[in-house]
Amino acid sequence: MNIHLPPQRPPSFWRDEDGTTAVEYAVMLALIIAVCLGAVNTLTNETKESFDRSSSAISGAMGN
Repeated sequence: MNIHLPPQRPPSFWRDEDGTTAVEYAVMLALIIAVCLGAVNTLTNETKESFDRSSSAISGAMGN
């Protein structure tokens, strides 16, 4: 006895690409935020060091 079952379709969430696109955008946003935070951190440190050097130079020039 041979019973032929109709082929089953995959669930709709396997075919739906909206979730995949949302995840891709979330990953891109996370990477952009990480790069921005790294850049701000680097600029903050460099700016602080620059002001410290300027302060030392001014103090040295004034004889303090």
